[in-house]
Amino acid sequence: MLKALDLWLPAWWRRKHETSGLGARHVILAVCDHFEPLQRGDKLDALERLATWRRDFPKSIAGVTDSGGQAPRHTFFYPVEKYDPEIVGQIAALCAETGSELEIHLHHQDDTADNLRHTLREAVERLAGHGALARDQTGALRYGFIHGNWALDNSHPEGRHCGVRNELSVLCETGCYADFTLPSAPERTQTRTINSLYYARPTGQPKSHEYGRRVRAARHPQSVPEGELLLIQGPLALNWQRKKFGVFPRIENGDLTAANPPTRERLELWLDCHIAVENRPNWLFVKLHTHGARPENTRMLLGEPMRSFHRSLAKMAGDDESLRFHYVSAREMANLVHAAEAGHSGDPGQFRDFRYRRLSSTETAKTFVEPIR
Repeated sequence: MLKALDLWLPAWWRRKHETSGLGARHVILAVCDHFEPLQRGDKLDALERLATWRRDFPKSIAGVTDSGGQAPRHTFFYPVEKYDPEIVGQIAALCAETGSELEIHLHHQDDTADNLRHTLREAVERLAGHGALARDQTGALRYGFIHGNWALDNSHPEGRHCGVRNELSVLCETGCYADFTLPSAPERTQTRTINSLYYARPTGQPKSHEYGRRVRAARHPQSVPEGELLLIQGPLALNWQRKKFGVFPRIENGDLTAANPPTRERLELWLDCHIAVENRPNWLFVKLHTHGARPENTRMLLGEPMRSFHRSLAKMAGDDESLRFHYVSAREMANLVHAAEAGHSGDPGQFRDFRYRRLSSTETAKTFVEPIR
């Protein structure tokens, strides 16, 4: 009934009343898609949905660019427990055609650390074999992650949808560069830390990422201790403009749906969350999520609602010379977090490959490369 408000509302109230001293703003925008084409229907249905994406997505972003001339990015987090080479191949082809990217999504239940480790290593090999994922400066394969059913690090209060208490450690061991699961409100898996970019360390107890060390800009940032995982949260707030029963505010959690598409009004709420690296408040990170393989959401994402949103961004930037928008993938967003952490400022667009480089469409991994820390 509380919709997890008791977990996050106090933190929202405190953060809402912080001062930011922004000045000129760079808005860094990523759409992270829990892309599950096999969730509803069979393989034939999934391939038809992918055909729609390959036909209509390039048309939907034609002529759309951000302040630096970059077309919209889309990041497909595919559920690797349902790996199918033909389906993943189609997504990889779409990514190659549009500059989008493919990352790892996983649903699991009553799992063990050893089995999870095996699952993730296998997933990295498979997706890299399609030219997906990224490499770091050592050549190690790296990936972004979204947990299925929101239950990162065994965070469901009844222990469902995971089972691995040291999941953060396993993610780090297998090459995860950042987690993009949160926010998860109204689910009880929601953390008390909200609207933040932070490092979490496993504690041996469920929901180790309840709190963590916020990312801070410094000329010589401290190295990330082994076992700490970067968490990139999306916006979480109350929306008083879109009331339930005409009385109660709805939760704004950055979810893009057919019933609640992106709008300029929602954008203002996302910006008010002030998700930024400490000491770099003019780089604002807006991580949104969706389930884009659902037909009703596909129509929204590839149709007029999303195109209207892109036009509103362009108009806002045109009306305000101090405002700049940057379309990024999940990987690029993580790179910009690290660039800000390292003390960089100015135009974020020059740091899209700051730490992790996307595999080219012709570059595949024959074997798993152990990440070096």
